[in-house]
Amino acid sequence: MLAILPENKTTFGRRIKEGDLVIVYERHDHMKAVTVNSGAQFQNRFGAFDYSDWIGKPFGSKVFNKKGGFVHLLAPTPELWTLVLSHRTQILYIADISFVILFLEIYPGCLVMESGTGSGSLTTSLARAVAPSGHVHTFDFHELRANSAREDFEKNGLSSLITVEVRDIQGTGFPSKFCGEVDAVFLDLPQPWLALASAAEVLKPDGVLCSFSPCIEQVQHTCEVLTSTDFTDVRTFEILLRTYEVREHSFTKMIDEQSSDEHGSFSSLPCKRLCSEIAKDNRSSTSTLEKGVTVNNEKVRMIVAKPNPETKGHTGYLTFARRIV
Repeated sequence: MLAILPENKTTFGRRIKEGDLVIVYERHDHMKAVTVNSGAQFQNRFGAFDYSDWIGKPFGSKVFNKKGGFVHLLAPTPELWTLVLSHRTQILYIADISFVILFLEIYPGCLVMESGTGSGSLTTSLARAVAPSGHVHTFDFHELRANSAREDFEKNGLSSLITVEVRDIQGTGFPSKFCGEVDAVFLDLPQPWLALASAAEVLKPDGVLCSFSPCIEQVQHTCEVLTSTDFTDVRTFEILLRTYEVREHSFTKMIDEQSSDEHGSFSSLPCKRLCSEIAKDNRSSTSTLEKGVTVNNEKVRMIVAKPNPETKGHTGYLTFARRIV
């Protein structure tokens, strides 16, 4: 089984084996995690792919089926796993995850506590951050959800780095055996203020806590409790990610003296600077055509970047605080 560990990302020549977890990439917004089984097939809109044809190929390969359809075979990483995992609960995505790991000051060898586990999106990235000598203890009050997460971590080869337990942290707190030993605590709970006293007990002096909450009322109550207990440097952030799509688009434009202004620019095209430069060239020259632009009422082909119309907005608020003595 291929584990989601740092060395796997940097090892060259990795080849797919029977039983490996593979991320099948069709496009940036359509991927799926599958386990290679030589006696079965992978089915998608491009047809059927025999798993046996994948065995022995290096990760990153482009593979074809008999009908000419193709997919790319990628090695699993925490980033890709976040995009393909089963959503048992609302999950944290890459922008929030990277911010959490940075501000929790997590590094290899750290001991981290998390509640609740949910779908395990953040847990997977935490495990890579503390590898190879650290450990993540994650807790969820829902037994079936905890069991499903445990199975995912085993499938990803992370069992040695993650311990999953069924526990109501809001009601009973973190295990007392970890008192003063934990480097960082992450809370994703409906009432995180109920777990703050327990988090303070298990955190080392100068340890950092993060609480994720979707509603500002939760943040306000959490901050009130944090400022009245053994925490300082209380800060709240909201991560808003705006993605851009880079694609080739075609525009019809007559490029002549009548359609340009006195400076040679073309206001109806999306990139005035590029069109201004093109207008300076000989309009029938090869150099103009090599730029992918045609003239005289023909289509203008341009590479443009535009905001994704389905940009995700608010996910939640991240509140950080530092344990003091």
